[in-house]
Amino acid sequence: MKKIVLLSNKKVYFASDQHFGAPNIAESKKREEKFIRWLDEIKKDAQVLFLMGDMFDFWHEWNYVIPKGYVRVLGKLAELKDSEIDLYMFVGNHDLWMKNYFEEEIGCTVFFEKQFFEISGKQFLLAHGDGLGPGDHGYKRMKKLFTNPLAQWAFKWLHPDIAMKVAIYFSQKNKMISGEEDKEFLGEDKEFLIIYSKEKLKNEKIDYFVYGHRHLPMVLDLKSGENLAKYINLGDWISYFTYGEFQTDFELKSFNLTQ
Repeated sequence: MKKIVLLSNKKVYFASDQHFGAPNIAESKKREEKFIRWLDEIKKDAQVLFLMGDMFDFWHEWNYVIPKGYVRVLGKLAELKDSEIDLYMFVGNHDLWMKNYFEEEIGCTVFFEKQFFEISGKQFLLAHGDGLGPGDHGYKRMKKLFTNPLAQWAFKWLHPDIAMKVAIYFSQKNKMISGEEDKEFLGEDKEFLIIYSKEKLKNEKIDYFVYGHRHLPMVLDLKSGENLAKYINLGDWISYFTYGEFQTDFELKSFNLTQ
C-alpha cells in the first residue's frame, strides 16, 4: 500500500471525467480553460493531485505521435509537477490506451488498475470504476478486446489521421460523454460501484472509496457488518465541475461556475 503523509496546510485533490475533446473542439476548449483555472487555484495548497480517469474523450499513443490539442492542459500539469506537486493519473474507459507519455514527459504516475493508498492514516481505495462490480458484461468483453496487446498493435499501424477519426466517431457515439444516463441515482442495491464497495468493506478496512466513471456527484455513508466507510463519486467536468478535497476529511466541492 502506498502512503502519503500530508504536510502542514497541504491537501490532496481529486478530479475525474473531463472528457476533453468532446463534444467538439470549441466546447471542449471552454471546459479546458475552466479546468486550468481550477488547477491554478489549487496550486497554492496541493500536495497531491489524483486525476481519476477519462481526462480525454479519446487518447492513443503511437511511438512518435500523440493526439493534437490539449497543449495548455498538458503544460499546466507539467507546471504543477515542476512545483513538486505529486501527480497520479488513472486511465479510464475512454483513454485506456495511455502508455508512457505522461510518465516520461510530465512525470505523472499512471495507474491501469485500482489502487490502495494510506493518506494521513486513512485508508483509500481509488479507481476510475469501469468494469468493477457485477453486470455490464458487454463492456467488460469490449475492454478485454481494447486492452488486448494484439488489438492494440494492429490499431497503432493505422495512420493517426485515420485512427483518430474512427476512434473519435465511436467515442462520441457513447452517451456516457454527456452524462445524460448518469443523472439519476439508481439506489444502493442497483449501483454497481456501491455493491462492489460494500463487498470489499466486508473483509477490508477502508475509510474512503473514491471513483470516477459514474458522472453523478455523490457522497454516501456505507456500512457493511461493523465496518463504516464513505463512498464518493467525483462527478464530472461536463455538467457539474466537481472535485474532491482531502485534508482531515473528504469533501466534494464544485468549482464556481462564475470563476
